[in-house]
Amino acid sequence: MRTVKDWWLYQGPGTSAERRARLLGTPAPPWRAFNGEGAHPPAGAEGPAWERTRARGADYVPDDAETDAVNTALYLRRPLLVTGKPGTGKSSLAHSIATDLGLGPVLHWPITSRSVLREGLYQYDAIGRLQEASLEQLRVTTGAAGRRGGAGRRDRAAGRARPRGGAAPAAARTSLSRFLRLGALGTALLPAEQPRVLLIDEIDKSDIDLPGDLLTVFEDGGFAIPELSRTALDEPTVAVATADHEAEPATITGGQVQCRYFPVVVMTSNGERDFPPAFLRRCVRLRMEPPNEEKLARIVRKRLAVDVTEHPEYARFVKDFVERRAEGDLATDQLLNAIQLRLSEAWPDEADREKFLDTVMRRLTGPTA
Repeated sequence: MRTVKDWWLYQGPGTSAERRARLLGTPAPPWRAFNGEGAHPPAGAEGPAWERTRARGADYVPDDAETDAVNTALYLRRPLLVTGKPGTGKSSLAHSIATDLGLGPVLHWPITSRSVLREGLYQYDAIGRLQEASLEQLRVTTGAAGRRGGAGRRDRAAGRARPRGGAAPAAARTSLSRFLRLGALGTALLPAEQPRVLLIDEIDKSDIDLPGDLLTVFEDGGFAIPELSRTALDEPTVAVATADHEAEPATITGGQVQCRYFPVVVMTSNGERDFPPAFLRRCVRLRMEPPNEEKLARIVRKRLAVDVTEHPEYARFVKDFVERRAEGDLATDQLLNAIQLRLSEAWPDEADREKFLDTVMRRLTGPTA
């Protein structure tokens, strides 16, 4: 029987609303306190994005080590760096945190070798703005030429010459906000009424500079948008779309974004590279080990409503899974697939058992991968 610890926020005692209130009321360390102004509305606990988060997070089964690490990161307002083999549930942990504390849909930034910091902060469609400005200028020029032609004919008829080089009316300035959208990281750093959960997925696939670039943003809890800073005198406050397509635009003043609550940042890594010490010391680190038989039984019970202790066939699947995993990596969802198939009465013939296991529990690495 799992013991719930009083100090836990995530998976702790009380309702989701009570634990969220405790999170918001817990003082941040002085060096992690931020003062973002504004009142960006909290992420809604409804809609397709929230349902996707809940569907993935509600059935997650954390162990005590995972829960301790998550709560440590919550109290310290630090990113959580989760390392482990594929299929151990690293990404699902972020959805579990958002679901358990009612923090709204998870913001997701999948990392590739081409990912750069600005992509996570915001995207600026410079080409789209240039095209629209050119079209607007063409419309203004065409209209001005028509007006000058008519005026010139009237002037000549009256015997008066119109001076050359008269300035055409200036094109209406198009707001930059139409061509900007905050990325997942930028949206997470808005001064919202409660923190958001941000999943930075597979950061070990990034360019070597990205972890270092993230340090400044994590330490400052904010960033500047130079394109808006340059036009702040003409347009001090603008509304910019966020990574939440269902949410209201964010109001940005002076081109600056500054959080009020540091977001719950979960960064996943498959352990394919090392990170700089400066980056590691600013993270709470969690090594997610493959689940043992006891945890696998809990996962099956939570996800499929099957108690393996009461069903010898499914208990055998758990043992088969653990034995096969010892010779090469397997993902937990492969065990769930096997039990789901038998619940659906697929592969009923005992003579096909080995073929069945080879099909649904094929190793990801090692022999016969």
